[in-house]
Formats: sequence, C-alpha cells, structure tokens
Amino acid sequence: MKKVVIAMSGGVDSSVAAALLQEQGYQVSGMMLRLWSEPGKEDSNRCCTPDSMAQARRVAARLGIPFHVIDAKELFRNTVVQYFLESYARAETPNPCLLCNRQIRWEYLFQHAIAIGADYMATGHYVRKRQTPNGTYELLRGIDPAKDQSYVLHVLTQQKLAQALFPIGEYPKTEIRAIAARLGLSVAQRPDSQDLCFLAGEDYRNFLRRNAPQTLQPGPILDETGKEIGRHEGLANYTIGQRKGLGIASPVPLYVLAKQAGQNALVVGSAESLGSRNLTATEINWLAGSPPPGGAFRAHIKTRYTAQQAPGLVIPSADGRQAQVQFDAPQRDITPGQAAVFYEGESVLGGGIIRPV
Repeated sequence: MKKVVIAMSGGVDSSVAAALLQEQGYQVSGMMLRLWSEPGKEDSNRCCTPDSMAQARRVAARLGIPFHVIDAKELFRNTVVQYFLESYARAETPNPCLLCNRQIRWEYLFQHAIAIGADYMATGHYVRKRQTPNGTYELLRGIDPAKDQSYVLHVLTQQKLAQALFPIGEYPKTEIRAIAARLGLSVAQRPDSQDLCFLAGEDYRNFLRRNAPQTLQPGPILDETGKEIGRHEGLANYTIGQRKGLGIASPVPLYVLAKQAGQNALVVGSAESLGSRNLTATEINWLAGSPPPGGAFRAHIKTRYTAQQAPGLVIPSADGRQAQVQFDAPQRDITPGQAAVFYEGESVLGGGIIRPV
C-alpha cells in the first residue's frame, strides 16, 4: 500500500480528500499545521482554530487514520506574515496564499510528510494533475470552474507534482458535500473559509494598523499631470481600479491608476486612463521546469485569483526568471503584488509576481 499524508484543515474539502484516498486503497495519515496568530486571537485563525483542530481529529477518528499536528507558527510569521507586511509597505497588494503554498504547505509540511515515510502528499485543492507521454506532469484546472484553485498552485515544481495527489479536483463542490454527508462526516455542511487565516476574520487594515502603521500614513492624491488634488488616508486602503472612497469632487469619475511608495502618493485618473496592455512578472515558476521552447508564446493570463483570463503574448527573459506580457486588449486591474499565471487550455504553464511598470 502506498502511503499518503493528507494536509487537513478541519474543512469539508480536505476531509473528503482523505476519505477518497482511503477508498482508493492508500494508507492515509492526516497532518495539520498549527499556524501563527496574533496574541489573543488564537481562537479566530481561520486555518487552525481549536474548533478546526477538533473537527480534523474527529474526521481522522471517523476514518480510522493517524493524525499529526505540526507546529509552523514561527516559520509562518517570519515568512508569510512578514511578506504580507513588507508588500504593503512597497505599495503592493500581496496574495500571501501563494507564498504559503510554496514555503509552508509544499515545503515545510511536505518535508514532514516525507520524513514519516509518505510516498505522496495530498491536499483538498480543486486542481488535477496529468502525466504526459514524456513523463513530465501537468497541473490542470479543477473540474468545477467556480472552485478551481490552479492559480494559487502555479508555484509547484515537477518534483512536488510527482509526489502530489489532488483527490477532489475531479468533483464539483456540491458532490464533495454530498460525499461528506454520505460518509457521516461532521464537516459536511461546514462553511468555506474565504479570508486570510491570520486576519482572524477582521479587516486587513486593522491588522496593518497594529503591525505596519507606516502603510496607513496619509499622503497626496495626484492627477495624471502630478498635480495634488486631494489627500489619501494611507496607500494600503486602496487598490488599482478602485473608484469609491476617494473623496474627490470631479466632473468625471476618477479611478486609482497607481500607488507610488516612494512619494506615498496615490495617482488617479479617468476610466480612459485605467488599464494597460502590458505587465512585468518576476520570480517565475515554470511547471515544466523551463519556459515553453521557442521564445515568446501565446497564452491566456490570469492576473488575480478571481479575475477572468485574458489572451496575450508571453515573452520570457533569457534565463526564464522574468517575463513580459502583452495583452490583446487593455486590462483594468493589473495589480503589483498579485500573480500573473499563464494557461494553455486547462494546463498551467507557470506564473510569477506582477511588478510595477
């Protein structure tokens, strides 16, 4: 019997993933991370509250599988949370789940899984994998388009894909809940967690106010000519494309065009000025290990987890670590700090972090 560790969260997805692996004949163990929370908010961390831990233990007991808890508080605080704070200090809008998947789940937790003799590590992500005729692995979108999580897993490598299992990627969410109910799992109707776990359900600006107050310092609002036309309440309060909440009287609607960290300035302009055909992505991970052969290639590009993909030309640098993207049509919400992920059909080619132009 092949041994697999399932990363558990106390939610329905990872719980059903564990059950499906067991039905498929794997020797399954559950493993859960204990992540950092602000002092006094340990009961509110969305990923590892005492209730979530108890739910995961209950599911493991129901399935008759071993259950382990791995402490990752210090590593999580020093990597994921620090990255979150530093990104906002650079006037970016980060997606810390990308770093968490790369450094915490698919490195730290993965190494613990291998250390106890696992052949594979599995998660409850809505993605699929496929082996090609030449032996490499592809990461594919989940069957359920509303739940597809391939965007956040573009950070995986061939080594990790070879030892990864995604049991629920072939199912729609409604069927996952039905399976949980059929198996009598207590998490069958547990609501999904949507927010960043360490925010403990509160507005991210309150977290920044306590931990990085410099990101919320007032500053000038500039028009496209550089003229000051108002004052903002801290760059972290705004996102690219935002219209509401600017507090500026104008004969035409104004939108956030850019955030300038050096001048602590917010640049606004009309809808006609919003959007770009170009972006630069760095720190690129290619799922195959290198860019597609032949230089520039066409792909569909997704610039946020919830964004619609858009067609364009991807031009990798000579070393493959960066890429320029030229969209067929202007994109309104290209946001530094988010990821640009490249798709060919249902397959993820790679992706990197969007940087200011």
